[in-house]
Amino acid sequence: MEKLKEIVKSFVSGNDIHVAPLGAGHINDSYKVSVDGKEFVLQKINHTIFKNVPELQNNILRVTSHIRTKLKEKGVTDIERRVLNLIPAENGKYYYRDADGNYWRLMDFIKDSKSFDSISPELAEKTGEAFGEFQNMLADMPGGPLYEIIPDFHNMESRLATFRESVKKNLAGRLPEVQDLVDEIEKRAEEMCLPEKLHREGKLPKRTNHCDTKVNNVLFDSEGKEVLCVVDLDTVMPGYVLSDFGDFMRTGANNGREDDTELDKVSINLSVFEAYTKGYLRTAKGFLTGVEIENLALGAKLLTYMQTVRFLTDYLDGDIYYKIKSPKHNLERSLAQFKLLQSMEENYSRMQETVRNLRTKN
Repeated sequence: MEKLKEIVKSFVSGNDIHVAPLGAGHINDSYKVSVDGKEFVLQKINHTIFKNVPELQNNILRVTSHIRTKLKEKGVTDIERRVLNLIPAENGKYYYRDADGNYWRLMDFIKDSKSFDSISPELAEKTGEAFGEFQNMLADMPGGPLYEIIPDFHNMESRLATFRESVKKNLAGRLPEVQDLVDEIEKRAEEMCLPEKLHREGKLPKRTNHCDTKVNNVLFDSEGKEVLCVVDLDTVMPGYVLSDFGDFMRTGANNGREDDTELDKVSINLSVFEAYTKGYLRTAKGFLTGVEIENLALGAKLLTYMQTVRFLTDYLDGDIYYKIKSPKHNLERSLAQFKLLQSMEENYSRMQETVRNLRTKN
């Protein structure tokens, strides 16, 4: 903790400094900090995943600065609770690199707030509204596209190229047991690469995306009734809005778990789908094109398909990317995601109809 206190002093000065672990993040190590009574969040940035920390921090600074400007224009009074606020280090940069080569950042702690890990239709609607407003505020951000912090993160053509290479190499010798699933993936490949095709044709624009639209990346007030702000901005970068929309559906509108072995429990929750879509279109419809809205439901299938491909790729490679709890964990994840995809396919016409109806009602 003494070392952490010295790192804190690289950002802010004070006499009474306290540091304690905060949460159990999957990517970055986080700590709650108190400096003479003022509270902050200190994070060690995982530079194995985020290889260009200066650009990462510049992305976050651009996004939060623009949102702050938008909030001021609207006359919002409690801006410090409505957007993350990065604290510059003593060298003027928005990160600090220690003697061991680790990168750190500090930001204000948002008081009287909470997040959720479980979902309900009511919560889904508020979450959709939050991410829609997030994209809406950033639709006119100046300065050109953000830096692509993880290249081709949601590029299905790129993911399939990697997958096919893994199938070809069959490093772990597991191809025979998953050949049927490989065949199912290939049957859907052309449809799932449609967004890249539409983009090349100039029909589908890239926007500023969050790229991790889980419900626990939205902060609510202490009573859980009002949205405060969107957090966890590490993966903010250019992308298709249907990817952000679909990423929430993959995680939030699943009646089962991501790695559920009881596949009969895995299916699309249409009530959550409708609620999130309602909230999302309420705040995002004003800047979306017709092509974007028409392909929102496809985004749900796309991100579920993409995660099926990613889990199966790792299984074929011998489990080198994702942490696993058992030798078959990545296969179980692949099968559960594919079952969710099949449920979405069975309900696809209803999902599209929901989007069309809410487009006219919102």
